[in-house]
Amino acid sequence: MRIFPGNALSCSIASLAAVTLLLGSTALPLPALAFSQLNPPAPQAKGAARSTQQKNEKPIEQALEAPSNNNVLPTPDPLINKQASQSSGDASNANKSVEFLFDIDKAPEPVKKLRTAIVEAAASGDLERLRPLMNVGGGLKQTQVTADDPGEDPIKTLHDLSGDPDGIEILSILLDIMSTGFAHVGQGTPDEVYVWPYFAQKDIKTLSTPEKVDLMRIVTAGDYADMQEFGGYNFYRVGITPDGRWKFFTSGE
Repeated sequence: MRIFPGNALSCSIASLAAVTLLLGSTALPLPALAFSQLNPPAPQAKGAARSTQQKNEKPIEQALEAPSNNNVLPTPDPLINKQASQSSGDASNANKSVEFLFDIDKAPEPVKKLRTAIVEAAASGDLERLRPLMNVGGGLKQTQVTADDPGEDPIKTLHDLSGDPDGIEILSILLDIMSTGFAHVGQGTPDEVYVWPYFAQKDIKTLSTPEKVDLMRIVTAGDYADMQEFGGYNFYRVGITPDGRWKFFTSGE
């Protein structure tokens, strides 16, 4: 087929227009679609970020506000203090006639002198040095070491009670006991007496930590456990009357 130049130019222009129209109809929507998908509107992103931030901050605000809800339950301190006060009051009522002392100068002079003599005799290691202090042969005024026979020889009894042949163990126990605080019992009564160690007059189950240290200078942890089960101190104790008489050196309740 023979094509004249004028017709060829018209065909080329028509073809170019058709291609341009075809490309425009297919390519123009693509940038709009990609832009809307990859870059959402700014207000929407900002709103989502704010929502996330508020969601994260909510637990923190609740945690900071949580202490204000503590007033629903009582705090432990007042309850503990109240119980301690009640216990102290009960103990005070129970031991109304008992005074616990840790300064020997607060004891009467006769008591102080006898205590010093007992300590010196015990430290010497000679059991016989206790004899003149115990008023041996004095009948009811003789120092009681057991409840069986008030007329027995207390020195012989102590010798037999000691775990060694020379009576050193019993002297060591006596020295430890006289090194603790003491209790003034039965003030103003015929049975008034100064008792060593002081925890012989205390509830063994309520001893403070320092008091337990004092106790375990004399007894073992096993002894202490037995005392708790027994319900009181049941080891050796010493009693001195206000006029300076050694009333007893006994063990048990």
